[in-house]
Amino acid sequence: MEIQVKISKLTLILASLFILVGCWDKEEIDSRAYVLGIGLDKSDIKGFLNITYLISNPEAGSTLQGGGGNEPTHETITFNASSFIQSEDIANSVIAKSITYDILDFFIVSEELARDKDFVRWIYDATKDREIRRDTKIIVVKENASTFIERNKPKLETRRHEYFEQIFNHATQIGLIPDSEIHNFFRITEADADLFISAYATTIEDHSTAQKNNDEDLIAGKLKVTGKTNPAQFLGSAVFKEGQMIGKLSVQETRITQLLNKWMKKPSFLVSVPDPFMKRYYITARFTQINAPQIDVDVSKPAPKVTMKLPIQAEILTDHSMVNYAGDEEKRRELKEHLKKGFEQRITKLIKRSQEEFKADLFGLSLIARKHFLTIPQWENYDWMKSYPEADISVSVDITFGEFGRQSELPSYERIRD
Repeated sequence: MEIQVKISKLTLILASLFILVGCWDKEEIDSRAYVLGIGLDKSDIKGFLNITYLISNPEAGSTLQGGGGNEPTHETITFNASSFIQSEDIANSVIAKSITYDILDFFIVSEELARDKDFVRWIYDATKDREIRRDTKIIVVKENASTFIERNKPKLETRRHEYFEQIFNHATQIGLIPDSEIHNFFRITEADADLFISAYATTIEDHSTAQKNNDEDLIAGKLKVTGKTNPAQFLGSAVFKEGQMIGKLSVQETRITQLLNKWMKKPSFLVSVPDPFMKRYYITARFTQINAPQIDVDVSKPAPKVTMKLPIQAEILTDHSMVNYAGDEEKRRELKEHLKKGFEQRITKLIKRSQEEFKADLFGLSLIARKHFLTIPQWENYDWMKSYPEADISVSVDITFGEFGRQSELPSYERIRD
């Protein structure tokens, strides 16, 4: 009995020691420097990058911070390093707190670096550090990443992590930018069959080309804005092929890509299209993808044949020509044909661009095509990257009308003028 009591006591002591072992490397929140974003730019030194840290201060603005009410919300630092893994230690020569990537939310990459054939070598370091999450975003910027981080000054969001979280949530929901998570970059790059698209942004307005704000040619830098606000614009996509940036997509092209790609988040967005009955006016409509596209891929021949059917629901929100679509079936039929034709023309144009300019698949069709092959060698021999440019692709759009605005029936224009 006495021996059993001693054994029980010894077991209890050992169990307590195991519990205590888990706390030996504990660090307090206020003793760590949390890197929210990492900017990557080319360096004049061969084999090095210019690394910019956007360090968030989680205590700033907190009711629990006591006397630290005047602390800044963030800090930035730029320096040379051979990698953003090594840079963690280098930064501590000027940053007192221990650097951590625990809340790292995004990489900001200059377009110059993204277009470099060696970019994939640098970004793959993200697979080596356990602190870097799979859902970390890639943002390509027109200027240097350090310049973008310095010029990006939100007016309403004091905390930078809140700003980036909200801009990504809202902009991806309406299709202004894609949800560019880094694990998808690695997955698509390694599969070597498709293109990857990431968010595109800038703080520099292109004054020579910024005209009307139409999603057909809208891309970061081309949005015409006046007033006192943050100069940053998140619009459109950067296109990557085999880990290297090769082009850009407008907002319209980004949305089409998301609609046709079964594995991408589906946006619900507002678009202005020319009124078929009065050309000087525009119709504003909300487009929503009600179901996944129906896609069939035939790989029985060297050149694949692809047929796609895209179901779209349209809610007509403006009627400047006063046609009253809700009460006129014939006019609704003409409007449906007008929208269908416009959609199909724009989709066909983007498909042609992907085949002739990018020479690779934007729409994730390879994941459907590979199901027709019994073995991996058979799929690899078909070589989708080389087969796709020769593919025969046809798309049909099925438009379904939802509501025609809250007040569906309008008085005639003539009656108002009288």
